[in-house]
Amino acid sequence: MTLQQALAFGLVGATIVGFVWGRWRYDAIALVALAVGVAIGVVPAESAFDGFKNDITVIIACALIVSAAFAKSGVAEAVLRPIIPHLKGPGSQIPFFAAAVALLSMVTKNVGALAILMPIALQVARRTGTPASRLLMPMSFAALLGGTVTLVGTSPNIIVSQVRQEVLGHPFAMYDYAPVGLGVTAAGLVFLALAYRLLPASRPVAETMDSALAAKPYVIQAVAPDDWDPARTTIGKLRRIASGDIEVTGLIRKGRRKASPHANLRVLPGDILLLEGEHDVLDDLIGRMKFRLARPEPAADAPPERAERRIVEAVVGSESSLVGQSARSAELKSLHGLDLLAVSRSGWRLASALATLRLRSGDMLVLEGPETVVPGALKALGLLPLAERQVRLGGIRRALWPALILAAAMVLVAFQVAPVAIAFFGAALAMVLVDAIKMREAYAALDGPLLVLIAALIPVSDAIRATGGADLIAGGLAEAFRGRPPILALAGVMALAMAATPFLNNAATVLIVAPVGASLARLLGLAPDPFLMAVALGAACDFLTPVGHQCNTLVMAPGGYRFADYPRLGAPLTLMVLIVGTGLIALVWPLAR
Repeated sequence: MTLQQALAFGLVGATIVGFVWGRWRYDAIALVALAVGVAIGVVPAESAFDGFKNDITVIIACALIVSAAFAKSGVAEAVLRPIIPHLKGPGSQIPFFAAAVALLSMVTKNVGALAILMPIALQVARRTGTPASRLLMPMSFAALLGGTVTLVGTSPNIIVSQVRQEVLGHPFAMYDYAPVGLGVTAAGLVFLALAYRLLPASRPVAETMDSALAAKPYVIQAVAPDDWDPARTTIGKLRRIASGDIEVTGLIRKGRRKASPHANLRVLPGDILLLEGEHDVLDDLIGRMKFRLARPEPAADAPPERAERRIVEAVVGSESSLVGQSARSAELKSLHGLDLLAVSRSGWRLASALATLRLRSGDMLVLEGPETVVPGALKALGLLPLAERQVRLGGIRRALWPALILAAAMVLVAFQVAPVAIAFFGAALAMVLVDAIKMREAYAALDGPLLVLIAALIPVSDAIRATGGADLIAGGLAEAFRGRPPILALAGVMALAMAATPFLNNAATVLIVAPVGASLARLLGLAPDPFLMAVALGAACDFLTPVGHQCNTLVMAPGGYRFADYPRLGAPLTLMVLIVGTGLIALVWPLAR
């Protein structure tokens, strides 16, 4: 072993120890490793920032934006809505939601797919009494499995494709992963549909900030459009459409207000409905019924707004100038540029028009205004902003455009019309241009720590290859597997990736293990493709811990899971993927050169 190899191994080993210790952030550890690598000479200074311009980083960033825009469109909810009422218990809910999140993970980033469907699953579980602890972990594992089917479903596939580019001169295509990924996903879904009983039947769930804020429902004013058909719906039908999650607290017709309107009262064009419920349920109902939020008209001489609009939640403080005033009397729109969209008052059911409602200290408000105006207006009015969370109320949902743009990107990549990075960069840009997602929301969708982790580790992990360290490790493995059936070496590489990914993060695992797998194949005289596929599949399937993948972390608090709950379901699933995956890879990708 040369000095440079020893330094490269020491750097990567110290980085792994930092990841496993868990005392510092992953991205901070990766940045320190990059700086140390440059200082000791194993990372050339001119290559130190290559990771930030690498296609891997670009593809993952663009895929996150595209996934966020697709989630905002409401397409998934609209497709699932007719089926949800038929899901009465865990025996039907778990297979359905696991299959749904797996399918969605095939076309969007797996963590994005889970984030889209998890709120719907929790609503269904709450209505039917299904423990969230039985439902959420199978969905997380199904998202990981579904992500293995396409190039953009999970980060390991993207990174392995780039490694293949370096080894063989051309990357894996969009659907090269599909034959193996589909088989493993199908087997995994069958397993999850039967084995969910290994999970605890109930666990106390930690309250999140969103759930704490959702405990106080908002009241909004929704206006029936002018082309509304009076025979279309009644007050009672509105409640049923929202599955009883909203209340119609009042109706304003031609300036006259009716409190608690009768269930048989028909909604007429121009009626203003006072609706009470959680913001996401209200937003869904507005989108489905084509209502619009009642907003004050801007003054005739007001200049057109150019800044992006932002929705915020705030509490009326005891010293606020709004105490005792209404939005109209305080001239909230004309003086401060803010629209009052919703109000929540603890212990009260509001039935007054929002424009004339006299506000009190402690009222929670949802306000909308130009992004450049909102901070100063909150300060001037003495309003206390709540914890930052995404609030949707009455925004325009462009359901068709995100689906078309995503489909176009997938087709362009599938037929090799454009490289993956260009196709998904174009898709992310198109999402912004058609207003499917705002620029501020696009920036928020980027997982900064993940992108920095990958960009910093690319040159650090490449030091193992550049110094010949990957060949050194592969030589040791080759001696261990020489003379044995090649499929055992393939299984060994996949098992190595599976063992490392819970502690290293799947992206880091691929960056370190993939070059080793390619070198092992060369030394054994075998084709590299099966070994790269094994690394991708093994690194993508972290079912043993809550920290190895964002999907597992995402469900931990809502499901009330403990660390030991993951291997209860994940260990047998890991063994199944190892057996089925190894066999499928050997069948689809011949081991012989």
